[in-house]
Amino acid sequence: MKNMKSILGMLLLGSTLFTSCVMNDDDDFENILMPPTAQEFSAIKEIALEGITQDFSFDVSVGTGVFTTDNGVLLSINGACLTNNGTAVTGVVDIEYVEIFDKGNMLTTNKTTMGLLPDGKKALLISGGEFYVNATQNGEQLATSCGINVQIPTSLTGGEDYDMTLWKGIIDPETGDLAWDEEVNADGNGENLEVGENNGGTIYYAQFGEFGWTNVDRFYNDPRPKTTILAAVPDGYTNENSAIYLSYDGELPALAKLDTYDEITKMFSEHYGQIPIGLECHVIFVSEENGAWRYAIKAVTISANSVITFSQGETAVVTEAQLKDIMSMLP
Repeated sequence: MKNMKSILGMLLLGSTLFTSCVMNDDDDFENILMPPTAQEFSAIKEIALEGITQDFSFDVSVGTGVFTTDNGVLLSINGACLTNNGTAVTGVVDIEYVEIFDKGNMLTTNKTTMGLLPDGKKALLISGGEFYVNATQNGEQLATSCGINVQIPTSLTGGEDYDMTLWKGIIDPETGDLAWDEEVNADGNGENLEVGENNGGTIYYAQFGEFGWTNVDRFYNDPRPKTTILAAVPDGYTNENSAIYLSYDGELPALAKLDTYDEITKMFSEHYGQIPIGLECHVIFVSEENGAWRYAIKAVTISANSVITFSQGETAVVTEAQLKDIMSMLP
C-alpha cells in the first residue's frame, strides 16, 4: 500500500507541476482554472469509448461469424438470424463490439458496475466483463432472432466465480449513465453462467439475448453496516462537467459512481445507503481539461455519513493513458 501511494503521489505531483508551472500561488491556481462545459466532458468520454471499440464484418452466407477479440473473447453471431425490419439479411454485415474488464476503462467511458436492486436502488456489482455488441448493414440497425454466443476467459477478471449471472445494460437518456438489470428465468431467478475449460483455462459460456450492453456480474456482498456518503468538488464543477467514482480496495473488476448531485449543497451523493462502514476505498474526482483528464484520487476509510472534499489544488491533468495506468495501480 505504501509503495502504491508513493507512486500515485509522484504521478500527481509531476502532473500538477506540469500543469501549474505558470501559477505563483494557490490564489492564482483558483483564478486561472476554468471548468469545462458539459459537452466537453461528454466528448472526452465518447473519445475513450471509441478508442476501445472493435469493428468486425462478415458475409452472412458463411453462416456464423466467429471473431476473437483483443482480450481473447470468442464471439459468435449466426448470420441466418439477422434481419432488417423483419426481412432476412444478405451480404456483408458490420459488427461493433466493446469489452471492458478493468477500472480504468470503466471510468473513462463512464461504464460503471451499478446494479438495480428490486426496490429500484443501485448497488455495486463485481464484474466478469462488460460487453457491447451491435450489428448494422449500410448504417441500418439489424436485429437477431437467436442468441449471441460468447466465451469469456475467467482469467480476465481474477478467475471463475460460480455466482455470476447475466445483466442487461440500461442507458439513462438524460445522464448517459449505465445501470444493470439482472436477466431472470421463468422462476424469477438469475441464470447462472456455465463455467467450462478451453485451451487449459476456464471460461464463462454466455449467450446474450439481443444487441446492446450485457454484463457478467454478481452483487458485491459485505455484511458490515451501511451508510451514505457525500463528496464536495471544486467551485464550478457539477454533475454535468465532472464525476465522482468509488473504487473498493481489493475488488478489481468493479467501479461504483456517486450518481446524485444536489444543486443546493453542491455535493455528489451515494444516497442509497449501500456503502459499508469501515470500507477501505479510493474516491476519484474526474473532469476534462483541454482534451485531457483533470483528476484527483483520495484513499478513504468509510465512516458513517462520510464527507470527502476535493479542492482545485489537489487536482492534476493527465492523458487518458496515464489515467488508466494510475487506475490500474489501485488495490
